[in-house]
Amino acid sequence: MKRQLIAAVGVAAMVVGLAACGSDAKKEGDSGSSAAASSDKKDYNGKTLKVWLMSGSAPKGWTDSVKSEFETTFPGSKLEFQEQQWDGIGQKITAALSEGSVDVVEVGNTQTAGYAASGGLLDITKDKAYLGGADWAKNQNEAAILDGKQYAAPWWVSNRVVAYNKDLWKAAGLAEAPKTLDEFYADLEKLKATPGVEDAIYMPGQEWYVYFGLLAAEGGNLAKKEGDKWVGGLSSPEAQRAFETYKKLQSYSKAPKDKDEATPQQKDVFAKGNVGAMIGLGWELPKEEELSASKIGFFPLPGKTADKPSGVFLGGSNLAISQNSKNTDMAKDFLKVALNDKNEGLVAAAGNIPNKESLAGQVTGDFAKAAVPAAKQGAITPNTPNWASVEDKPNPIKEFLTAALQGGEYAATAKKYDDEIAKRLNQKQ
Repeated sequence: MKRQLIAAVGVAAMVVGLAACGSDAKKEGDSGSSAAASSDKKDYNGKTLKVWLMSGSAPKGWTDSVKSEFETTFPGSKLEFQEQQWDGIGQKITAALSEGSVDVVEVGNTQTAGYAASGGLLDITKDKAYLGGADWAKNQNEAAILDGKQYAAPWWVSNRVVAYNKDLWKAAGLAEAPKTLDEFYADLEKLKATPGVEDAIYMPGQEWYVYFGLLAAEGGNLAKKEGDKWVGGLSSPEAQRAFETYKKLQSYSKAPKDKDEATPQQKDVFAKGNVGAMIGLGWELPKEEELSASKIGFFPLPGKTADKPSGVFLGGSNLAISQNSKNTDMAKDFLKVALNDKNEGLVAAAGNIPNKESLAGQVTGDFAKAAVPAAKQGAITPNTPNWASVEDKPNPIKEFLTAALQGGEYAATAKKYDDEIAKRLNQKQ
């Protein structure tokens, strides 16, 4: 699903001004308790809870299951789901949060900080235990927290894996998936020498999400906060080690160093049937009529050692309550139902990674099963309302990768783009 593409929207700019529209006053139906469960009486009769979900997000059967369970548990209540389109969603959510015309919204995990900083989302820190938050995967939940406060609940994530052409791998004499990067390099060498293979791996130079995962595996990030200022992380030893791995992988590809995975769409390149592998998301795979699914295999991008795969970028969605909702207790009860093990199990069964590691065994589908091991090593981009500005064109991370791959001296190149990242992250909202 196309969640990561949406992370680049200018959320920080869109949500400015929400704080002025928010209110600290107690809402109708909000007891002011630390959790909705603290009230012995649920007086929701005749009330309707409005929930916005993005097109394609809710797994099949999930909305029916949640609606039935919620309305049965709280007789007389009504749950209304509204499907929203991704195009222009930032402005639409901004307006709805400001007006209080929606109670619960699905937001991309890298968008959450922007809406929270604006005052648009309800602080649910005291409700975390009631919602089952003690068991949420820590690396998923980081995207729902800002300045130590919980502003959303993690719903699901997905991440990239290696998709490979089974026919070409067989032709190259490759029978097993590699367990280490060195084994993967050796496999790519064999693919390069195999007749009929145009490109061992399609990996354009600006595939920064792959680089991000390698950086996460080294224990680094693209930026960090020092005092009250953000500084870029490309100059760190971790970033340089990650780049060396990235450079090695990219050296096996004929893809241009100054393009990303969408220019052209890598699934179209992979669909031609003469590319050994690509690194991507499930929705980036070719359609069945382009390249049969039976010809595609999956494995997590290996790590330096066989005990764990490389890191990945975790893209996905959180569920958050509007600060201006008049039904905040009702909304908390909805989150408890929506995120319980039964309904998160439906998320897993649909091929997404649920918010608890204990449910990972319920994940279905070859792609998702390959994604699960890497998700444990996953991370999100720096959690700041200004992150969207870094992804705005021209994206300094993409430009850094191109410049460094084309021979730019690492330290000087990294500093140049670290300065640009810092400039964008430290700008006033």
